[in-house]
Amino acid sequence: MRSSTAPGGVEHAVRVDLDDLVCQVPEGPDRDAFSKEMDDFYRLFSRYLHEKKHSKPLDWEKVRGPKPEDVIAYGDLEAKQLKDIKPLLNKLAVLKLNGGLGTTMGCVGPKSAIEVRDSQTFLDLTVQQIEYLNQVSDADVPLILMNSFNTDEDTKKIVQKYSAHNVNICTFNQSRYPRFKADSNLPLAQSPDNRPGFWYPPGHGDLYESFANSGLLEQLIKDGKEW
Repeated sequence: MRSSTAPGGVEHAVRVDLDDLVCQVPEGPDRDAFSKEMDDFYRLFSRYLHEKKHSKPLDWEKVRGPKPEDVIAYGDLEAKQLKDIKPLLNKLAVLKLNGGLGTTMGCVGPKSAIEVRDSQTFLDLTVQQIEYLNQVSDADVPLILMNSFNTDEDTKKIVQKYSAHNVNICTFNQSRYPRFKADSNLPLAQSPDNRPGFWYPPGHGDLYESFANSGLLEQLIKDGKEW
C-alpha cells in the first residue's frame, strides 16, 4: 500500500494502487475490462478531489424550472394507434436499473425479484408490460437490465423463465469500483477479487459509462434503436 503522503500526493498514490490491482488480473479481455473500470474510477476520483478543493456552493436562487410553454400536458397529446407508430416503437429500447439488493425489504437477491402482487415480482410486471406493447403494436421493443456484481448471477438465472415471452431481454453490468479509506483516500482492496465490503457498484450515474463499455449500446444502435 502506497502512502498518500508520498511524493505526487494522494492522486499518484491511488493511481499506483489501481495499477497494482490491474496487474494482478491475467492478461486478456478480463484485464482490459478491469483496467478500463479502474481508469474510469481514477478519473472520477480525481474530479472529486478537485471539486472538493475548488467547488463553490450551488446558488439555488439561479435554479429555474422549465417555462410553461416548454412543457406539453399529457392531455394535449394527440392520440395515436399503436400499430400506426410501429416504426417509432422499433427505435425504442427500455432500460431498467437492476443493481440493487432487496435485503432491506426482506428479500434475498435482486430487488426486482420481490413479489408485489398476486405472486408476481417487479420484473414479472415489467416483462408483461413490454410484451403487451410488442403484441399490440407488432414492434420489437427490447428490455435492457443494468445489473451489478451483486445481482448479475441471480438475474441471469431468473430471466431464463421469460425465454418463451415476446420480449428480448439483454443484461449488462454496471462498474465495480473500489471503496477507499476516509483518512488516507486510498483503496481498501489489495486484490481484484470481489471480497465483500471492498468494492461497490457506483449507482445510477454510472449507467452511461457502463452501457457504452458493455458493447450493448453499439449493438442497439446497429439494430436501429435511437431511444
